[in-house]
Amino acid sequence: MPASFAVLLLAAAASANPAADPLAAKLQRQTQALLDALVTGDKTVWDDLLVPDILYGSEDGAVKDKAKLLSEVAPLPKGITATIKVTKFQVRAHGDTAIVSWVAEETEGYHGQTIHAAYQEIDTWMSFPAGWKLVAAQVLAMRTDPPRVSLAPAELDGYVGIYRLTPEVTYEIRREGNRLVGERKGRAAAPLEAEVRDVFFVPGDNRIRKIFQRGPDGRVTGFVERRESWDIQWKREAGAK
Repeated sequence: MPASFAVLLLAAAASANPAADPLAAKLQRQTQALLDALVTGDKTVWDDLLVPDILYGSEDGAVKDKAKLLSEVAPLPKGITATIKVTKFQVRAHGDTAIVSWVAEETEGYHGQTIHAAYQEIDTWMSFPAGWKLVAAQVLAMRTDPPRVSLAPAELDGYVGIYRLTPEVTYEIRREGNRLVGERKGRAAAPLEAEVRDVFFVPGDNRIRKIFQRGPDGRVTGFVERRESWDIQWKREAGAK
């Protein structure tokens, strides 16, 4: 086997298995230590591993400095427990800088109930004489499809029809068996699932909801396509059921 090919194989193995890369293993341990300290409320770990001028973009869109982050590290309130595990850890090293991608898998006990959440984070670590320190981070909450409800075929029929955004842009809803299918003109059809009555989503596209509107007679008149916090209005064509 050529030596250069063997080196490539070793590099690929280290990338696939962070434990085989000493830097990746170290940064993964430090990342897990930050999560463990977040659960216990240990500010000292965060104070030690973060640079003074860190930029931290949280999942709610806020950009926080070190003082703000330290003020939020506190023991969990009574009735709440949590475990957070580092998963899908990847490192790209560039000299004294390392870019890290990872997922935080959280299991939370909330007043007798169990909930799960996951967060995607991209971190920037830099090497200093005192060790590797976190200089920047961006966190995104990972969304999953919500629970769904079953509606009777007769109720599903109330949504069937053609909806218009403009004279040229239309969205057709039809019933196929015991489910609805939506198809925007020029695009592929996709199933529509009910989160609750009058609120539908496309599986896998959980950032968007279709919220149906009704007239005084109870019939559907259109829907609002809610994209996060922004609404786009679609009107139903006259003549539908």
